[in-house]
Amino acid sequence: MTSSLSLRARLFGPVSQFLLQPVLAKPAHEMRPQLERIARLITHVPRGTRIEATTLAGRPADRLTPSGDSGDQVIYYLHGGAYLGGSTRTHRGLLAHFAKAAGCEVVAIDYRLAPEHPYPAALEDAVAGYQELLAEGIPAERIVIAGDSAGGNLALVTTIALRDAGMALPAGLVLLSPWTDMSSSGKSMGSRAERDRILTVLGISKAAETFAAGRKLADPLLSPLFADLAGLPPMLIQVGDDELLLDDSTRLTAAARKAGVQVLLSVRPKLWHVWQAMAGWMPEADQAIREMGDYVRGLRV
Repeated sequence: MTSSLSLRARLFGPVSQFLLQPVLAKPAHEMRPQLERIARLITHVPRGTRIEATTLAGRPADRLTPSGDSGDQVIYYLHGGAYLGGSTRTHRGLLAHFAKAAGCEVVAIDYRLAPEHPYPAALEDAVAGYQELLAEGIPAERIVIAGDSAGGNLALVTTIALRDAGMALPAGLVLLSPWTDMSSSGKSMGSRAERDRILTVLGISKAAETFAAGRKLADPLLSPLFADLAGLPPMLIQVGDDELLLDDSTRLTAAARKAGVQVLLSVRPKLWHVWQAMAGWMPEADQAIREMGDYVRGLRV
């Protein structure tokens, strides 16, 4: 991919900033419904996708099945939203395109959110959801855990918790702009402060403090960048070069590789936080989704 952006990316970047940055700065109870309204405006669900509202481990969930689903794999998706907002509904466009590209079902869970339910509520829900998928008879080697932003954080800490409990691990991880360091120690928190179209340093800090509820932010249970990563499955990481969280991905890649984990890192020039949500509208998002789908297909056994 060249460093030049498509016309649509040059348009959607400022639009995303105009719509999302003010909303993300609001209290959680105001942010949540507004994010869902924005998602209905700017995301796209491809035709032929079947969306079933259901439950998983006692939590609301969506099952998204593309036309021609092979049934070989299941993507277990954990949405982003700083652990304060986001839902399966805000992410339906991204999830539907991911399902189509991977040729398999996506199961997304609405885990509990802060401030009402700080750590470890989300982790408990995510682990329970994975266990229920196993109980349904889906082998671990057919499951891929994926997530964006805080959901990328949750995908990592969930997999670490599964490993520590001696449970069968998923075939792989797909992490989109994962939030891996709640202590915000990465250099990109400064170097990208004027370039990030979606996130702000203050917003990240407030969300981390709210979710942690007094726990140290560098605790590996909150910041998996500092966790023991040995034994984790292979992972694909996508991140934009303009993101505050750029170093959360690059440092995670270095730490995981040092621990013997296979990592494919894709850094996209001039792109913003979770640009993949614009799939169906923006070529750069479509390209990223294709890479995600190809990666998942490559994990099939």
